[in-house]
Amino acid sequence: MKTNKSLKPVRKSTYALLVRSEENNRGILETFVYGMLVLSAVIGIWQFAHLRVPTLFASSARTLATEVVSRS
Repeated sequence: MKTNKSLKPVRKSTYALLVRSEENNRGILETFVYGMLVLSAVIGIWQFAHLRVPTLFASSARTLATEVVSRS
């Protein structure tokens, strides 16, 4: 008499289930989401790098920025 494998359900990890259910649309969506994440990080760094920092030594003319700094 043949014995069947155990009838106990086999638990699979979430990653194994995701890999098995790989679809083209999901791959395209993942690529788009990761691309937007990288793009937003680059834009954030670019905005921070181009931020003006008021300095008192930049020019001798008093500007609004130096007025605000000197009052605080």
